[in-house]
Amino acid sequence: MVRQKIQIKKIDNLTARQVTFSKRRRGLFKKAQELSTLCDADIGLIVFSATGKLFEYSSSSMMQLIDKHKVHSDRDMDSPDQLQSFNLQSEKKNYGILSREFAEKNRELRQLNGEELQGLGLEELMKLEKIVEGGISRVMKIKGEKFMREISSLKKKEAQLQEENSQLKKQSEARLNEVEGHNAIEGGHSADSITTNRSLVNGHLDYIDSVTSLKLGLPIPY
Repeated sequence: MVRQKIQIKKIDNLTARQVTFSKRRRGLFKKAQELSTLCDADIGLIVFSATGKLFEYSSSSMMQLIDKHKVHSDRDMDSPDQLQSFNLQSEKKNYGILSREFAEKNRELRQLNGEELQGLGLEELMKLEKIVEGGISRVMKIKGEKFMREISSLKKKEAQLQEENSQLKKQSEARLNEVEGHNAIEGGHSADSITTNRSLVNGHLDYIDSVTSLKLGLPIPY
């Protein structure tokens, strides 16, 4: 099916006009972004709607692009040497702006670390205090969450070790009962021998408790 060509003229319906403006504006800005990315071009778009609302897109700083446009409009840039000289001046200007921004961010970082505070006024100090308090609050929140997860993990580990301990005790007691029953049938062991066997098994059970306590980081029971 052949797509019908839209006639380019003013749209009379207000709602349809606003919808078309919104769609076409987004498409225009998307194409400008793609052109800037693909060709490394500096692009600036300024759009005013029928109601006077401003929309803009720029691949870098809009003010820098406007200044660049003004310079190109006021001067003859037909000469390659003049164009190269202008581009060099523009790069130096951008470098100066970035250097000042970098220095300002470093100063703010040092102030957050409690340095270079003497030159700040009361209002600036109060603002800085709120920023620091907000950072500390977020750190404490994350710390608390990690602490609770660690406690939960230790509790699960404790329950697992206690279950293993219980199973080992049952196995040891069952084995002792089996040995005692065998000895009783044979009649070859005295009461002292049975008592000795029980002492050995009880010692083994105490050893199991000690190992469990060490794994959990608890005091060894005496």
